[in-house]
Amino acid sequence: MDLGLKDKLVLVTGSGSGIGKATAKTYLQEGARLIVHGLTEAEVTACVNDLSSLGDVTGIAADLSKSEDATALAEFAKAQGDVDILVNNVGIFSVKPFEELTDEDWLHYFNINVLSAVRMSRIFLPAMLKRGEGSVINMASEAAVKPLPQMVHYSATKTAMLGLTRGMAELTKGTKVRVNSILPGPTWTEGVEAYFDGLADQKGEPLDTIVNNYFKSDEPTSLIQRFVQPDEVARMIVTISASTASNGAAHRIEGGIVRNIL
Repeated sequence: MDLGLKDKLVLVTGSGSGIGKATAKTYLQEGARLIVHGLTEAEVTACVNDLSSLGDVTGIAADLSKSEDATALAEFAKAQGDVDILVNNVGIFSVKPFEELTDEDWLHYFNINVLSAVRMSRIFLPAMLKRGEGSVINMASEAAVKPLPQMVHYSATKTAMLGLTRGMAELTKGTKVRVNSILPGPTWTEGVEAYFDGLADQKGEPLDTIVNNYFKSDEPTSLIQRFVQPDEVARMIVTISASTASNGAAHRIEGGIVRNIL
């Protein structure tokens, strides 16, 4: 299927690994030009080297918890041309009891998971509106609508992303600019694998046992009873970002964990 993305300039934040890297790869396969981003130069260089055979890709390191780094990333992107698609993918997660979460923890999570998207969108959305076209994708999570008790802080930031997305979309009325969110379920990224490896070591059980028990005990409503793969999420991100009729919507790819029909 031709999604009409040939030569479109796409910026994917947090694209050094996981869903972000899979998304960058999928855009390149669709003929888009890519700007990848990571926290360190080593991460960005490795990503660019891995993907360069697929097309036009460049990248820069930046800490998007800092306004000055967000500005530097934006200036780097603008030097490549007008950004047609912005994917706000940067995010962190951790498991921590609610009562142990400090004010600093909460501020840290909102700064990275929410304000990074605000910083980048504040720069690129007005330019898209001026041109009359463009697309923004904000990464949320199934935890946005089904908050996780072991990750209340993470869940709250992802709920905020849904409100941010709809509010931004309201600004696009009458243009060809779209703003949508994607809600992946538990996805087998490098970070998730590292977490479960640690849990397996802690419990002295095989990794496969830990993973299988996770869906039986923690996510029993999952209809696919497995982790979503990064490339599965990537394909939805790319497709929705190219859709000219989807705007202000929250698109789920969480394996049926959320037990409702909308």
